[in-house]
Amino acid sequence: YRAPSSSTPPPSSSSAPPSFPTSSAIGGPNWEKQVRHSSTPRRPNGFSILVTGAAGFIGSHCSIALKKRGDGVLGLDNFNSYYDPSLKRSRQKMLLKNQVFIVDGDLNDAVLLAKLFDVVPFSHILHLAAQAGVRYAMQNPQSYVSSNIAGFINLLEIAKSANPQPAIVWASSSSVYGLNDKVPFSELHRTDRPASLYAATKKAGEEIAHTYNHIYGLSLTGLRFFTVYGPWGRPDMAYFFFTKDILQGKSIDVYQTQEGKQVARDFTYIDDVVKGCVGALDTAEKSTGSGGKKKKPAQLRVYNLGNTSPVPVGQLVSILESLLGKKAKKHVVGMPRNGDVPFTHANVSLAYRDFGYKPSTDLASGLRKFVKWYSGYYGVETRVKKEIQGAGEVPEGGSA
Repeated sequence: YRAPSSSTPPPSSSSAPPSFPTSSAIGGPNWEKQVRHSSTPRRPNGFSILVTGAAGFIGSHCSIALKKRGDGVLGLDNFNSYYDPSLKRSRQKMLLKNQVFIVDGDLNDAVLLAKLFDVVPFSHILHLAAQAGVRYAMQNPQSYVSSNIAGFINLLEIAKSANPQPAIVWASSSSVYGLNDKVPFSELHRTDRPASLYAATKKAGEEIAHTYNHIYGLSLTGLRFFTVYGPWGRPDMAYFFFTKDILQGKSIDVYQTQEGKQVARDFTYIDDVVKGCVGALDTAEKSTGSGGKKKKPAQLRVYNLGNTSPVPVGQLVSILESLLGKKAKKHVVGMPRNGDVPFTHANVSLAYRDFGYKPSTDLASGLRKFVKWYSGYYGVETRVKKEIQGAGEVPEGGSA
């Protein structure tokens, strides 16, 4: 469930965005040194991981978690303007503090990708870069094809020819379930009825993954994320957008189905999703090809990563009202036919069986952490911020 209008600008910080060091010239000695240093693991048998979309919401959190446990992590991001790039630059600053270097570049730059693999023999790729958003696809469909299909193929083309071939964990989406009405959503349910172009490109990604696994022996694991939220999140998502509008006294559109039922989402907290991504990486088997040729069958998996507890969007708004200390001006409207679906509900038993995935954060707890971060990052007053100040805590994001 996303903001009613993805074209509405996200909130801006009350202060000017910080300046950042410019990337070294790609291919130069200093650039290669930064790339190697960031990619070098600091623990025995640690991974060397290329994280695409590293300045994004999920990518930044995963990069820090992997780096902190001793893996080598190199980021790749094109810092596009789908939402406020200054937020991505702030995440980049946070990653630099954690010794994660982000290469400013695009998946469709095959020369750049080849250069990265020349410099570093990556053991794993965590592919999170994508054109996100369900409704934006109606305005700019080509960006979805370019990022989610062509960009993915570019990455797979480089990976298939690498020696050694990396194992790949990549972001699919719960949107692939489309018009499926069986609940909870299982990996065994049909995914051939997408409700949006975004969903169709993610489903295409799953079919493309199958092809490269079958022909070239690439180990591929797709993760179907369910409405991820939390600190450093995406401004086009409803929880973020609602927070901004409630604080500014603006009305918010709360969707209901054509039958008059509340729209519900399986909101999944970022820390739970990170654990799932790490679990998928840790259980990913090695690719089996070499020099672009398959030697034997390779691992091919897909998992749901959700919270297993759908919450009506009206309840999300009520929780935000309490945390912000301000009532929302709600405008209940029928859900337009623009690619959104009325509900999502994840069955995560497969991820639990294979790598112990068990979400532990309820929506009220997760939103409190988000509002705490939002208060600090944007310098706004909320009930949570006042409680924090009364307890002598420092708001998250205050130094970003």
